[in-house]
Amino acid sequence: MSVFASLVERLADLLQPLFADTATAAAIVLFTLLVRLAIHPLSRAAARGQKARTRLAPQLAALRKKHAKNPDRLQKAIMELHAKEKVSPLAGCLPSLLQAPAFFLMFHLFSSGRMAGHSLFAAPLGDHYADALSHGGVFGPAGLVYVVLFAIVATVATYNYLRAKRQPVAVAVEPGQPGAGVAAGMAKFLPLLSFATLLSVAAVPLAAALYIVTSTTWTAVERAFLYRDMPQAALVTPA
Repeated sequence: MSVFASLVERLADLLQPLFADTATAAAIVLFTLLVRLAIHPLSRAAARGQKARTRLAPQLAALRKKHAKNPDRLQKAIMELHAKEKVSPLAGCLPSLLQAPAFFLMFHLFSSGRMAGHSLFAAPLGDHYADALSHGGVFGPAGLVYVVLFAIVATVATYNYLRAKRQPVAVAVEPGQPGAGVAAGMAKFLPLLSFATLLSVAAVPLAAALYIVTSTTWTAVERAFLYRDMPQAALVTPA
């Protein structure tokens, strides 16, 4: 944890001549971009796997129909198909899992008070949205910082929602099969998850909120690029 903290501090020192009092906030944004750039190859691999699973959807549906009464044989057949096509069901999870340490760094670094005194304009990086509300309200000096962050998140969430509506989730479960209702419910619910980021930004320290906002924006741009030739945004395949 101290290694990452030292990296953020060094980045802040390098950015000090350009950003002055907001150098630490700029360092967090840069650190986030570096993390996302480092795991971009995994995101590309996840996109390739997602496209492959979408392509395999008809074959998976056929296997479920063929082995409907033999779950063990069905699971084996699906694993064999994935192995043959070199598709990993877990590939899509890796980018998110590898981001977790960086996010918790931002959370603990500033909630612990180690770098107290750093701010983004009038909003201390260790404070929460509730602190901004208690010192000037929604449109106070600190509150306006959050207004901008909320506007960015809302814009990205709306983009993600509209994109998901244009490219509906493909649910690879036959109607009437076990899990079909759950998968269909997920397909309707997933486009709304982007708006939950607003709650996260309000709940965590501002330093962690900066990480979330930067990472969320990167994800939207990255997915628009990686899935630009994919007719369907995602494939929900039950375990």
